[in-house]
Amino acid sequence: MEFHFRGYETGDPRIRPAEGLGLTRSPNIPEKLDALIVGTGPAGALLGAQLSHFPSLNVRIIEKRASRLEVGQADGIQARSVETFEAFGFADEIIKEAYQITETRFWKPDPQNPTAIVRTATTADDGADLSEFPHIVINQARLIDYLIEAGERGPGRIAPDYGVEFVGLTRTDDPEYPVTVTLRHTAGEPAGQEFTVHAKYVVGADGARSSVRRAIGRTLKGDTSMHAWGVMDVLAETDFPDANIKCAIQSHDGGNILLIPREGGYLFRVYVDLGVTAADDNGRVRETPLDEIIRRANMILSPYFLDVKSVGWWSVYEVAHRLADGFDDASPRGDGRPEQPRVFLMGDACHTHSAKAGQGMNVSMQDAFNLGWKLGSVLEGRAPTPLLDTYAAERRVIAQHLIDFDREWSGLMATPAEDLADPGALERFYVEAGEFSNGFKTEYPTSQIVLGTEHQELATGFPVGKRFHSAKVVRRSDSNVVHLGHLHTADGRWRVYVFADAPAPGEPDSEAERLAEWLLSAPGSPIVAHTPPGAEQDAVFDVKVIYQQPFTEVEHARVPEVFRPKRLPLGLTNNNKVFAAGTVDKQSVDIFTERGVSRAGAVVIVRPDMYVAGVLPLTARQELTAYFAGHLVRLP
Repeated sequence: MEFHFRGYETGDPRIRPAEGLGLTRSPNIPEKLDALIVGTGPAGALLGAQLSHFPSLNVRIIEKRASRLEVGQADGIQARSVETFEAFGFADEIIKEAYQITETRFWKPDPQNPTAIVRTATTADDGADLSEFPHIVINQARLIDYLIEAGERGPGRIAPDYGVEFVGLTRTDDPEYPVTVTLRHTAGEPAGQEFTVHAKYVVGADGARSSVRRAIGRTLKGDTSMHAWGVMDVLAETDFPDANIKCAIQSHDGGNILLIPREGGYLFRVYVDLGVTAADDNGRVRETPLDEIIRRANMILSPYFLDVKSVGWWSVYEVAHRLADGFDDASPRGDGRPEQPRVFLMGDACHTHSAKAGQGMNVSMQDAFNLGWKLGSVLEGRAPTPLLDTYAAERRVIAQHLIDFDREWSGLMATPAEDLADPGALERFYVEAGEFSNGFKTEYPTSQIVLGTEHQELATGFPVGKRFHSAKVVRRSDSNVVHLGHLHTADGRWRVYVFADAPAPGEPDSEAERLAEWLLSAPGSPIVAHTPPGAEQDAVFDVKVIYQQPFTEVEHARVPEVFRPKRLPLGLTNNNKVFAAGTVDKQSVDIFTERGVSRAGAVVIVRPDMYVAGVLPLTARQELTAYFAGHLVRLP
């Protein structure tokens, strides 16, 4: 964490100094907005936290509840989400509070006594070492607290406006504020009063019954399975030996259970199979009483007992797999080209599925992370509006993959053990789907913001289109071993990692140094072309260098200036962007070997949402110029 560069600071360094509209935030929602976010679920709260790093923008986030959410329904947080939380600055805090899933245990009918269950297998939660972060479980309400706090701590100081609900919207011909939105107060003295705001963009993060979705004429399409589940968060006495470990339990004839331990050491969630519903059920299964869910849970757990002492929350639902027919309001125009989108959908507003795969909240937050930097860049004039077309193009495919995955997983969970042709099908699917279930299967295709894979061999451990897989390096300024990816904050900036070729800093015939000179001053350099006048050198591009030599052989005085920019307002040199290999306290690190980076060097471009946008050779000047010119505005 960098601070004190403005002068000596005595406050909490996690709270960024307010800037722009963060200095003058009004308690009342202004009539004109750059962006209106509807809903403070995980997607809406994360989007607000991201846009808080664009403090020149007038952004408000509304919530029809009168105050914060107290009990959330979702709870599973995959490792990819925790990586994202690191970028927002609260991964360590939430990990300490949460329950960490390290393994999953599978229970099936005892071959000797099918009316009883026995433990049959145990699998590691991340056997492939996909991330340094854990898979955790925490109440959705607490996660939202963290995200809202991140927005309030950002320079834009974005905080929810509680007690305000979305009523409707219309598109107008106004070239600047083309979305007219009707809102209504739901709490306090003005409750029931409606008012109107005019916005450049609106984002619907208002759940599966989204009013924003209905307002733009989008619909959810898909199916509801004929299988129902009861779910409850319980405090209970039990002799089931794995009550504090994630378990998939298949009984002989009583149905199945997915058991998820919760944070705090006592609470756990139980998804209880309620069986196939009749074709003419018409939702009556949702009236199943809590006592019946507990009775079925005990039947499935036999010979063990479950004596429920307290229930924090419970519900009954039928598995639904639905996908919106569009993730924005773009519609065909007379010339056949799509209209520019002005209203976007995220999370449950555009994709629904079962809760048992633990994916919905996680995918929803990645929707927001994908949209946030794009929306902020367009609104600040850094990027042209066509960049926003990539949101729906990228995220709708991911949502479809999620639904396909969940359909298979929930189908296996609902199948009696004796009906599976392969007795180990459930365990095998869980292990083989590890990359997906941990959030790392997403791979964006080639587009205006994702290069091709022509040079992938230069950095095989950083696949183009996939998330940047962090690895340890030695920071030369203080000789500390740090994770390179953990320095990627959710501030809307691009990361350009220059993996140097063989010469050390200052040695002759170095391609890394020739690239550094070009980046600093050439007209085609992205830094020169796209950094606002008067801004810090790294305002848009956070450029870091990683040398192959042991850190003891890297001298700052010989490192090119572009890797050691000045910090305003005092003009202090930032030496924290220079990294190397080496051994510190018996810990040996070499990112070149660990991530398959060529000793000839490479440039790895990483998007603001932490996905690898391209791998290029150190000599790729024209490619760098053309790539960023394709989606960033050249500034005077």
